[in-house]
Amino acid sequence: MLAGLGLVAAVCAMPAVAADEHGHDHGASAAASGPALPRFSAVSEVFELVGVVDGKQLTVYLDRFGDNAPVKDAKVELEIGGARVALQQHAEGEYEGALAQELKPGVIAVTASIVAGKDADLLAGELDLHEEAAAHDSPARGWRPYAAWAAGAVVVLAALAWFRRRAVGAQRARMGGEA
Repeated sequence: MLAGLGLVAAVCAMPAVAADEHGHDHGASAAASGPALPRFSAVSEVFELVGVVDGKQLTVYLDRFGDNAPVKDAKVELEIGGARVALQQHAEGEYEGALAQELKPGVIAVTASIVAGKDADLLAGELDLHEEAAAHDSPARGWRPYAAWAAGAVVVLAALAWFRRRAVGAQRARMGGEA
């Protein structure tokens, strides 16, 4: 009986896990952990552009606006924060380049000049770059879930010990006490 009660207490102490009822995820990808890299976008009647800044590394994804098809073999020049960056094609619809220096926090103007076959366009956008809050990604935050589990385990073990002592005392009383 005590083992069953302990099992019930342990199961009740466990957090609920969301389960997929039908064995598929509807195409949803796993959520990324950690902060997202700064991004900017610019759109025209011909092109859609999304840029990702990772320190000095710059990656730009370029698609056609009408059908969302990746643009290949385009000449892409970017002006970001007053500095010109020539981008080279890395993959279909993906272009990369390097900034001379890391960008300073603030709202930064972005202009893209694109020539792809007979299509040419000038796109404008802005990058809103913020300083990372040191308190947000505090290393102390990582131990809290473990502390909650440890506290739960202590409570369950204390309850089991209490029930065991009570059961042993009741059994001794039925047998006539101690000799």
